[in-house]
Amino acid sequence: MTEVPLWSAEFTRLSDAIRFGSLTSVDLTELMLERIAAHDGKLHSYAAVAPEAARASARAADAEIAEGKWRGPLHGIPLAVKDAFATVDIPTGFGSPVFTGRTIAEESTATARLREAGAVMLGKLTLTEGVYADHHPAITPPVNPFGAAHWTGTSSSGSGVAVTAGLAYATLGTDTGGSIRLPSSCCGVVGIKPTWGRVSRRGVFPLAESLDHVGPMARSVADAAALLAAIAGPDPADPTAASVPVDDYLAAALTADADGLTIGIDRSFIASRATDEVQASIEAVVEIMSGLGVRFVDVSFPDPDAALRGWAVQCAVECALAHEATYPARKAEYGERLSAMLERGRAHTARDMAVALQDRRDFNGRIARMFAEIDLLLVPGLPVAGPSLNFMASLGEDPAAILAIGPFTAPFDVCGYPTITLPCGQSTQGIPIGFQFVGRPFAEALLCRAGGAYQKKISFHLRRPAL
Repeated sequence: MTEVPLWSAEFTRLSDAIRFGSLTSVDLTELMLERIAAHDGKLHSYAAVAPEAARASARAADAEIAEGKWRGPLHGIPLAVKDAFATVDIPTGFGSPVFTGRTIAEESTATARLREAGAVMLGKLTLTEGVYADHHPAITPPVNPFGAAHWTGTSSSGSGVAVTAGLAYATLGTDTGGSIRLPSSCCGVVGIKPTWGRVSRRGVFPLAESLDHVGPMARSVADAAALLAAIAGPDPADPTAASVPVDDYLAAALTADADGLTIGIDRSFIASRATDEVQASIEAVVEIMSGLGVRFVDVSFPDPDAALRGWAVQCAVECALAHEATYPARKAEYGERLSAMLERGRAHTARDMAVALQDRRDFNGRIARMFAEIDLLLVPGLPVAGPSLNFMASLGEDPAAILAIGPFTAPFDVCGYPTITLPCGQSTQGIPIGFQFVGRPFAEALLCRAGGAYQKKISFHLRRPAL
């Protein structure tokens, strides 16, 4: 059935075994629960585990499938989601004691769609406070299983750790400045940040609503594609969810044909922000994709610095709006970094916001012009290969840290374009390195196709940490 251990397998390679009875959802669910019990005491990826609810869902899935009511590739697959998603039957803390114990009356659209697809919910995954940059002082941060001295990425930190360590077959994350792509790069998994509005944000705790994206994190392009297909689409409860048809992303990933694509690359932009190690990993991707029939062309990436400074303004203002019911009324319960950003958001003027919006519109227009001549863009996931915790601590305060760590991620939250992040190597310390393909709005199927083609030629996504 599979050449790798069950805990390490891609779920799209297991779904037929469940469908036809050679494997059960209960088998996989018990396996995941056993691994969580054995390893998460050191990794801290879970904010809450719901073993009995998961077992009940697994039994129900097996019963349905036995009756011939197979719902699709997620049916019976044990998943978990970032604790930014509201769930009615699993504790939702949103990464902060300020919100712990809040009664959740309604499920998020994304998790409701996972349940409709037959997925088994194992629990909720640790995230940074307020879906921002640092974990709340009362919460133990997740540990990168490839090296405890190295960053897991933010804010979907628990999501990246759980997938790569075999504590869930896939997860959902959110991304405002890179929070799907940064942990995907650091933990060696595949992440899709869809087009803004491709996935409903109803029931998802906001960082900055005009920048927030919802997307999958998984072990392969096929897995991420199947997850995206389940959650994407319009939502009457979220007027910002786009009324654009959902493509067959899994079929696109399995087609895995990149022949004839034109991919842009700006080597001078990459060299100005990325280390030699990261640049070498990008050139290795160019070599592989060229062998698959891709034509690479030089492009000029618009300088993102003004837009990123504007990102920091918009993020702070919109975050202050999201927290106005609890901040500053409960300021003493907040962590230092989120509190500082909320103070900036409350202090920004209308002029600050107007400049940020103007810079955003200018940048978005330049991005659209650049994409007129290309199908996709190739950029790194991070400017540094496997950044250490010490390196991250040296970056200073916002927005300087954002400009330093997010030049290849935050610009695509500003413009809302979709990206797929894939592992493409490892640092000299053995920490995964990731890269991104970026597409035009709603080109997720093309991203899955190109990512699938790349993944047929490499095995970096199969690498698992030794626990």
